Parts: sequence; structure tokens; C-alpha cells
Amino acid sequence: MKFQENWSRRKFLAALAIGGAGSAILMDPLAAWALVDIDPRVAKIVADTIGIDTHNHIDVPLTAGDIPGPNIDLAGEMKKSGLSAICMTFALDYQKMQNPGDAYEKFKNGFAAIDLQLKNNGMKRSINLADLREAHKKHQPTVIQSIEGAHFLEGHLERVSEAYDKGLRHLGLLHDSDASVPLGDVYTNPAVFGGLTAFGADVVKECNRLGILIDLAHANQQTVAAALKITKHPVLISHTGLDTQLGQNPNMARMMKPRLISKEQAKIVADVGGVIGVWTHLSDTPLEYAQNVRALVDVVGIDHVCIGTDTKLTPSYRPAGAGGFGGPPPGGGQDKGPGGPSPGNGPVRPRVGERTNEAWADQKAGFYYAVVDAMLKTGFNADEIGKFGGGNFCRVFDAATAGH
Repeated sequence: MKFQENWSRRKFLAALAIGGAGSAILMDPLAAWALVDIDPRVAKIVADTIGIDTHNHIDVPLTAGDIPGPNIDLAGEMKKSGLSAICMTFALDYQKMQNPGDAYEKFKNGFAAIDLQLKNNGMKRSINLADLREAHKKHQPTVIQSIEGAHFLEGHLERVSEAYDKGLRHLGLLHDSDASVPLGDVYTNPAVFGGLTAFGADVVKECNRLGILIDLAHANQQTVAAALKITKHPVLISHTGLDTQLGQNPNMARMMKPRLISKEQAKIVADVGGVIGVWTHLSDTPLEYAQNVRALVDVVGIDHVCIGTDTKLTPSYRPAGAGGFGGPPPGGGQDKGPGGPSPGNGPVRPRVGERTNEAWADQKAGFYYAVVDAMLKTGFNADEIGKFGGGNFCRVFDAATAGH
């Protein structure tokens, strides 16, 4: 049988070619499916490094009546991907928030739904670097809890502490729409606040005090500059790309250009120890993705880049009459597959690039396997891949959370 032959080959390669990685693979056969026909060097790097996607949407219900939503195979998708962890995020502003308290209610419902999904998947949140290392050592997939956009605060600074107590360790200050009490200017909207607001500055300081990593994705240049003057710890810009890397699709390039970072901005973030995530948008193949990583590395150095796909490991889902939990793709419509979005309750068909393990057309291997392979072909070595894959994120995550 082909499966039996492939599995025997994997055991042989694991035992003879990849040393310590082999025992991990044999202990966890679910993680080994992607190793068929993959270079043993790739398998070893995936096994040895803590691979982290710093911005991954997991769709969960945000209304009480829809909790817990459909069961999701988060653990299975993570094992397929080769990633050790994801910054598991949800956004609140893709569903209407017409009344005071709406965002806060969605925040609480989102956490309740995630709690149940993590329990069903036998998974836990990692709240510090020690947790990440322990999970990796035990070959257990884990998540770092993130929220994209601080809409739930509604001007209440004490809610940052409430979110921390629920397990939040990664906060994106801004998203596509302004919060009811704004924190700063969003890079795709007209600038009206002059950068970071007074409340935004208070939130940055509170995150520093509590031990929450600050994510400045979606912030315009003035907002980023102001936040960098205030924060005591390095920051993350979890999902973007260098504005010289526009891909092969002119329409997509025009849509995405405002969301990209200039060389000058990238250097400012790196000079204060920050890390910048490279998303999979604007790359049609893993090799193009690795080339986009190389372009940013050439500007800021290997110590200041990371993975930040802005994709979804698990399927998109929407309740009847609602608009989807994870939000539309950047600048575009919601979850449009070959036949458009599916009506009513249930999963929607993914478009190419939406799902992490289907980031590129005809992708055969899990996400991190494909990326490591492409990076080796682009001239990166194992140490550099380890830094990009998760080591750099671990550094800023530890700086933010240590001692709390």
C-alpha cells in the first residue's frame, strides 16, 4: 500500500536523517502526513523550530445565541500546518455595533466561544514564553489569544485588565473601523486624530503594565510613531509586506498598497527592536512569499521579521443573516469562493489564499512545511528560518509578558 510505503520511508528518514525530529514525528503521526516527499531538511527545521503565525483568524460566534458555533478541528489543522502556535485573533467590527455596549458584548461572547472550542480541541492558551516552549516540547499545538481592534474597550481602560484575565496577551489596537472611543488613525481611513489619541496612549501604557504585546497593524505612520515613543517594550506589526513587493496582479496591488509598509517605516520599527509580519497576500506561490520575506530582510535584517499570514486555519462560518465572523479579505468582499458566499448557517467555500493550509493554489504540503522549503530554496539557512518562523516573535512576546 502506498500509505504503508510512505510511512515506512518517513520512519527511515526520521531515524537516520533527522535525528531528534524523528522521535517527535513518530510520537505524533497526525503531524507526519505532510512529510510525504518532503526534503528531510525541511522536516527537521519544522520539528526543531517554534513555528508561529502571528495573525490567524479563527471564526467564532459573537452573539450569545450562536455559541459555541460549529465544531472546528483547530488542533488537526495546526498539526497539518507544521506550526507550533498561532496568534488566534477575532475582530469585532465586521458585525454592526449600533448601540453602546455592543462591542463589549461581542468581546465576551467571542471569548466564551473560544474557550469551548479550545476545550473541544484539547488545547490551551499560552500566556508566556515558557508556555510556548513547553507546548512545543510536548508536540502540543497552542494559541496566543489576540483581538484585532480594541473596540470592546469603549473608553473603559479597566477592560484591558479584564481581557488580560481572560487570557489576552496580544492586542491589535486598531482595525478597519474606528472604535466608539478611537485609539488612533487607521491607515486605510482618512486621518482625523493626528495619530495616537490620548486614550490610545493610555491603552499602550496599560498593556505595558499588564504584560500584553502591542500590535500596531492597521495603524498609520503617525500613530505608529507616537506609540513607539510611549511603549516600554518592542512592538509587533503582525501582518503587512514591503511596499515594493506588489505581486503580479495590478488590481490586487492597488487594493493592498495602503496596507503595506515602506522601507523607512520598517526601519523605524526595527530600530526599536520591533518585529514585522509578512503576510501571504501578493504572493502566488511559496517561492514568491519567500522572496517577499527576503526583500524585507534586506531592509531590516533577519532579527525583525516573522510570519503573519492574515489567513484562517479553520473554515469561515456565518450564522443566518450575518456577515461572517472573521471579516472579509483585506479590501474586498466576504469569503467569496467559486460560487460566492454560502447563504444561511454553515461553512463557506474558501477562496484561494483564505485558508492557511491552502494559502497557494495546488499547495500540497502544510503551510510551514511549504514556507521552510521555499526559504531554503531562496538561500535562507536553518538559523535564519528559525528566527523568521517564530524566534523573533518569541523575543518580543517574552519582552512584553515576562514577569507578569
